[in-house]
Amino acid sequence: MSDHSAFQSFAAPAKINLFLHVTGRRADGYHELQTVFRLLDFHDTLHIRVTMDGKISRSSGNSTVAEEDDLVIRAARLLQQHSQCSQGAEIAIEKRIPMGGGLGGGSSDAASTLLALNHLWQLGLRRDELQKLGVQLGADVPVFIFGRNAWAEGIGDQLQAVSLEPKHYLVITPAVHVSTAEIFTNRELTRNTNPTTIAAFSREAFSGRLYSGMLHNDLESVVFRHYPAVAACMTWLSSFAPARMSGSGASVFAEFASLDEAKAAYDAMPEEIAGTSVAGFTASSLEQHPLYGMTF
Repeated sequence: MSDHSAFQSFAAPAKINLFLHVTGRRADGYHELQTVFRLLDFHDTLHIRVTMDGKISRSSGNSTVAEEDDLVIRAARLLQQHSQCSQGAEIAIEKRIPMGGGLGGGSSDAASTLLALNHLWQLGLRRDELQKLGVQLGADVPVFIFGRNAWAEGIGDQLQAVSLEPKHYLVITPAVHVSTAEIFTNRELTRNTNPTTIAAFSREAFSGRLYSGMLHNDLESVVFRHYPAVAACMTWLSSFAPARMSGSGASVFAEFASLDEAKAAYDAMPEEIAGTSVAGFTASSLEQHPLYGMTF
C-alpha cells in the first residue's frame, strides 16, 4: 500500500449510562461501579489514511487538545507499539459528540481507532486483546471495543452483554464543563450503594420503572449542586419524559417510544435553559457498534 492510499471512514458512536452506581473505592483511588452502557446511532467520524512511513499524525480534529494528548493519537501509537507495526496513519477527526458531556466521545474515538487500524494494518488482534489495550487509555474505552450494550462492573471494564428493547432519546448538553475527576473526588459523593444485579435491572426495565425505581445515577446529586445548569436541563427535560444524567455529566437524556416524540421535544427546547446555552440531538439505540464485525 502506498503513502497515497485513500482515506477510509469509521464511526465512533456515543453512549449513555442507563444508571450508574458507585459501590466502593479501591486502594488505588479508582471507584467500583455498576452501570449499563447503551450505544446510540449519533457518532463522531474518523477518516484514516494508512501510510508506509510509520508516522502517526492528526490532520484535523479538536484544536483545543494537543496532538500528543489526543486519545486517538495515543491509541494509534499504543497499537503500533504493541503490534510492532511498521505502518503509520494520518487521521482526521470529525467531532459531533459534545466533549465532556458524559457521552464517551473521546473514549469512543480511541476505540474506533484501535478497531479501524487493527483492520487496516491487518494485525488480526482479537477483541479481548484490543480491550486490554483500551483500558490503558481510559475506563470507558473497552466497552466500545466490546461493541454491545453492556452491563459493567469493576471500574467499568468488566463487561457482559445485555439485551435491551429499542428506544429513542433526546440528549441535551448545557455549555458547562463538568470535571469527572472533580466529581469522583468530591467529599459529598456517596460511595456505598448496595450492589444490584442484572436480574434486578431487567425487572426495572421490563416493568417501566427504570427511571423511578431502585436504579439511579449516584453522581447526579453532586453535579446538580455544583452545576445548576445541568440541574435546570434535567428539570426541563423531565417535563417530557423521565430523564437521567449520563456518566458524570453534563449531558442529560430522556427516553421516548418513538423518534418523532423525541424530535418534538427537541423542537420545543429553548436555546438557553437557566441562562446557559444548550445543545442537543436526537438518536436511536444501537444493538451493536458499527465496527463490531471488524474483529473476533
